[in-house]
Amino acid sequence: MPSRVRTPTLDLVLELPRSVRLATWGTAVLTGGAPMAAAVAAVTGDDEPHDVEPAPCLESDPRAATALPAQDLAGLLDSLRSAGLQGLRVVLPAPGDLLGLPGPAGFNQAAVEAGECVLADAPPQGPWWGVVPTITRFGSEWEPGTMVTWTVHPVASRRVTDVGSVAEAERLMREAMRRATEELSRLDVARWREDAADRLASVRSGSLAAEALPPSTPQRCVQVLATAMRVRAIVALAAEDDGAAMSGHEALRRSEALRSLDAVCRRAVAAAANGILEPAH
Repeated sequence: MPSRVRTPTLDLVLELPRSVRLATWGTAVLTGGAPMAAAVAAVTGDDEPHDVEPAPCLESDPRAATALPAQDLAGLLDSLRSAGLQGLRVVLPAPGDLLGLPGPAGFNQAAVEAGECVLADAPPQGPWWGVVPTITRFGSEWEPGTMVTWTVHPVASRRVTDVGSVAEAERLMREAMRRATEELSRLDVARWREDAADRLASVRSGSLAAEALPPSTPQRCVQVLATAMRVRAIVALAAEDDGAAMSGHEALRRSEALRSLDAVCRRAVAAAANGILEPAH
């Protein structure tokens, strides 16, 4: 029987969450490290032009609604700059994991449902704002399209408890990868389907697009982001089936190991994106 001939695979381009793109490029605009046009183009990517709208609670309060006027990304960033804000932070929450979310409950719920949000780094006296994307896909597999609307919410001041530093996130990610590898090896359920081999090779060699992050992003942040996104893509591929699990117990343990690893990498993505706000050493 002839052996299977594999066709060359293209390296995967790791797509950052839109909140990561807005937080990193938005911070670069607010600190004078990137021009507005370049930031808007990088955040928008292949999407339709992004819209910005106030949350319903702002629409009912004319004074609050005019505090941060914006209808598009450029207007949003310009308003934040005019308010004296110096940076944006990303939070990537999940059900049961609200780390980094400041409240109120309505904002937290919207952020968890979206799986992402951006917080404006405000001075101690405020004002404090958060924006959550609503992503709508349209078109076909051959001609896809995406519309994005950012909803502006008033939020509470940022909590002291946060996702931690880039160095801490990198350490935790390495430990999580080691634990997951040991657990899957012990269970002997880490095998890959033959038809997934090419996709796995593509993910393992994947990288961020050249324009994914502002040029001023510290190299360590870039490396941690790329590694975390690559591992998350591998986890997503592995989660498509139960591997070589022979029992329900093995399948459950495998799923738990993958979910735990993904959670650590999700926090690492946020920490690396926010790392551009860390003081230079």
